[in-house]
Amino acid sequence: MNASSLCFLNGDYLPLGEARVPVLDRGFIFGDGIYEVVPAYGGRLFRFDEHLARLNRSLTKVRIPSPASREEWLQRCRRLVSAGAEAMGSDDQVVYIQVTRGVAPRDHVMPPGITPTVFMMCNPMKPATPEQRHAGVACTTARDFRWERGDIKSTSLLGNVLARQMSADQGAMETIMFRDGYLTEAAASNVWVVHEGALLGPPKSEHVLEGIRVELLRELCEECGIAYNLRPIPEADVHAADEVLLSSATKEVLAVTKIDGEAVGHGALRGKPGPVYGRLFEAYQQAKRTMSI
Repeated sequence: MNASSLCFLNGDYLPLGEARVPVLDRGFIFGDGIYEVVPAYGGRLFRFDEHLARLNRSLTKVRIPSPASREEWLQRCRRLVSAGAEAMGSDDQVVYIQVTRGVAPRDHVMPPGITPTVFMMCNPMKPATPEQRHAGVACTTARDFRWERGDIKSTSLLGNVLARQMSADQGAMETIMFRDGYLTEAAASNVWVVHEGALLGPPKSEHVLEGIRVELLRELCEECGIAYNLRPIPEADVHAADEVLLSSATKEVLAVTKIDGEAVGHGALRGKPGPVYGRLFEAYQQAKRTMSI
C-alpha cells in the first residue's frame, strides 16, 4: 500500500501515511465498528446502493448512528476512486469503508453521544488469475467457530482471520465452514453448490453475512435460466456437489475444484470448473458493465 495514497478520515482527505486514530477509539480497543467494501470497475462503483444498504443495516444492528447521507458516501467513494486510479494506474479498485463507534474512555457499555470515526481508502482490485479461472481453486474445511452474529459486517474479524490462515497454511484459496453439520460460508466469501443444474446457497440467518452477490447471483440465474434456491445444505451435499463456487467483491464468482485434497464434481468434469460456473461468470462480466454508477 502506497503511504501517499489518498484516504478519508473524519471529514478530511489526506495521504494514508498521515492518517491517525486515537488509541481510545473503540474500534481499536474493542473492534467496535463495522465495514463495507465496494468494488469499482473502470472507475465506476458496482452495486453501490446495495453495498450502502448493507452498511446501514450493520450500523443499525450495532446501534451506531449513520454518519453520512447517500450522496456524501457516493461523493467520497468517487473522489477516492478517481485519486486511486491516478496514483495506482488502475481503474479497477475496491473502496474500503470503516465506521467505529468513536473515541471514549474504555468501558464495555456503549457511551451515548460520541461521534463515530469514519475511515475510507482505496486498494487496487486483485482479481482471480487466468490460471485460477481456468483450473479453479482449492479449499479446506473447518467447523464454524466464529461468533454467532455473522450477519453483521463487523471489524471484529479474528475468527475469520484464523479460519483464512488455516487454508493459507495449506496453500488453498479459502476455508469453507460448517455449523452443526450445515454450510454457513467461507472465511471471506459466500459459498454455493450446484446440484442437477441448480445453484444452491445457505438460507439467510444470523450465522451468514448477506453477501451482495447473493441477490446478484439470483438475478443472474434468472437471466440465464438457472434454478436458484436458498436452503440448509448439509456438509455431505457440499462434498457430493456437481460444482462448488465462491463469491465475493474481489473473487466475483470463482469455481472450487478441490476440497480437502479431493476433486469436486463427477465424471469428465471432476476437478474442473463446470458449466454453471461458466455461464454465471460470463453473466457477471456483463453485469459489471450495466450495474455500475
